[in-house]
Amino acid sequence: MAVSLSSLHVSRAARHLLQTSQPPLPAAIPPLPKATLPPLPTLPPLPTSTPLPTLPTNPSLPTSTLPPLPSMPQPTLPTNPSLPKPTLPTIPGMVLPPLPANTLPTMPSIPTTMPSFPFLSPPPSN
Repeated sequence: MAVSLSSLHVSRAARHLLQTSQPPLPAAIPPLPKATLPPLPTLPPLPTSTPLPTLPTNPSLPTSTLPPLPSMPQPTLPTNPSLPKPTLPTIPGMVLPPLPANTLPTMPSIPTTMPSFPFLSPPPSN
């Protein structure tokens, strides 16, 4: 209780100081003076470069002719022996018993009209 009362007094004192210590705000904000910038310095023009000398041309190299490669006999590859094709084993057939001849029982019909309950129905009209 004492802490809350002391904080109340501190906040009231702070509000009083803020309200009394600040000068009143002017009615209108005065305009800022226009800033004047000094002119940019002028740069001297760049010197013109001397033209580049032309590149020397590469001398043409003599073209040489190569002798043809010697032909080597191609060895014949041995043939793979023909293997018999594998046969997959047969899966024995499964015999299903016949379905029973009786039919499914009939489903009871669900009424689509709401039955009338006396306490939920409106009173009869005369």
